[in-house]
Amino acid sequence: MKKMTKVALALCATMGLGGCGDLTVPDLNNPSVESFEQTPTRTAVLNASTGLLIGTRAGMTNQNGYVALMGVLGREGIVLDSADPRYVGEMLQGVGLNGGSPAFGGNFWNAPYANIRNANTLLNALEKVNGVSDAEKQAIQGYAKTIQALDFLVIINTRDTDGAPIDVNRPFGSELAPIVSKPEVLAHIRKLLDEAKEHLKAGGDKFPFPLSSGFTGFDKPATFLKFNRALKARVDVYSEKWEDALTDLSESFLDTDASLDLGVYHAFSTGSGDVKNTLNGPNIYANSVLLADAQKQKDGTKLDARVLRKVATTDKPGELPGFTTPYDLVFTQYKADTAPIPIIRNEELILLRAEANIRLEKYIAAKVDLDFIRDYSGNLPLSEEVLNGEAAINELLYQRRYSLLFEGGHRWIDMRRYGKLDQLRREDPEGMDFKVHSHFPIPKSELDARNK
Repeated sequence: MKKMTKVALALCATMGLGGCGDLTVPDLNNPSVESFEQTPTRTAVLNASTGLLIGTRAGMTNQNGYVALMGVLGREGIVLDSADPRYVGEMLQGVGLNGGSPAFGGNFWNAPYANIRNANTLLNALEKVNGVSDAEKQAIQGYAKTIQALDFLVIINTRDTDGAPIDVNRPFGSELAPIVSKPEVLAHIRKLLDEAKEHLKAGGDKFPFPLSSGFTGFDKPATFLKFNRALKARVDVYSEKWEDALTDLSESFLDTDASLDLGVYHAFSTGSGDVKNTLNGPNIYANSVLLADAQKQKDGTKLDARVLRKVATTDKPGELPGFTTPYDLVFTQYKADTAPIPIIRNEELILLRAEANIRLEKYIAAKVDLDFIRDYSGNLPLSEEVLNGEAAINELLYQRRYSLLFEGGHRWIDMRRYGKLDQLRREDPEGMDFKVHSHFPIPKSELDARNK
């Protein structure tokens, strides 16, 4: 990772950068990174822990953020902003994404690495802090490494085969960590999550710091561990570790008797200094192909219940230059600027289990989960036969497309994982010469620091 002369240590916690979706932490008179590392206090360590939530949430909610731009690349939607033509000219029409654009992909590198650095600084400080019990230290370590894994996942989801640095816990001024391959990054994420699991198991019955409302039900080491295992299962699937995925799912919060929305979320608020969810902004539109591709409900007339819940017609359509049909659909699942954004939900876990079983050729078990989602989420008729091979994969991808719509780039990642990115071209307006980008480039500033 490129050299940074200053770290926003623990974000809102020790540097006073704002709240955390209904969390309030003090400024602490802006202590330096050096004093935090060398003479940490209990208060500073606990506030730094809470502050990691702000860092991992950075860049998620705005129209050039993770959810929106990944949605553009995956043809879930489009951003039409007359003041900034890059949403079309670069994201859809450009030969390649611009590595020199910090607002178009660069923020999915700089912000996660800053938060990873913050977590490393916190972990280093734990070795010297007094007044924090051994169990509390274990809980903090398990939490911090899980958040690091989440940040590394954002980085590799956006950079894919370009890889990323992982050995980044180095002093300022030292040699830059090498960029390693995608499989190595995924293996590092899995290692972090497994290390975190052991810490959390020894972390006592509560965290010594507050978590946001997005972690309701997962705000103790034992329940946070279920979130940790859910993330691990996602990374297992991305790594094609199918048996591991089933094991980790069995230790997660997967539950077909619970709400499909049970899960962990990024929280937002309208409090002073906090961040709002702006994914309901006036420039973000849904792709009309979502309606065209949706299957019919059991009554044979209404479209898939998921698309009806998440997409609606607007009376303020957007226009794409050179395209005569206006974009008149918008996403509706983020109705308020305080609406949470899912990190991972029960519905995804059920579909991860279905995918693992498909890839292990356990097609009957996969059908049970896919039919469950068809029924309870889409109100669709159940499959008449047990699908296998490519047909089972296509059924899985359809269910993931509508179940995880506009939640974090799942469609783009899935089509890339299965070598189907070119199929996204059929979802573009006829006559428009759009490109299908496979990943964001490593930022130019990073490559310049490496003399590349």
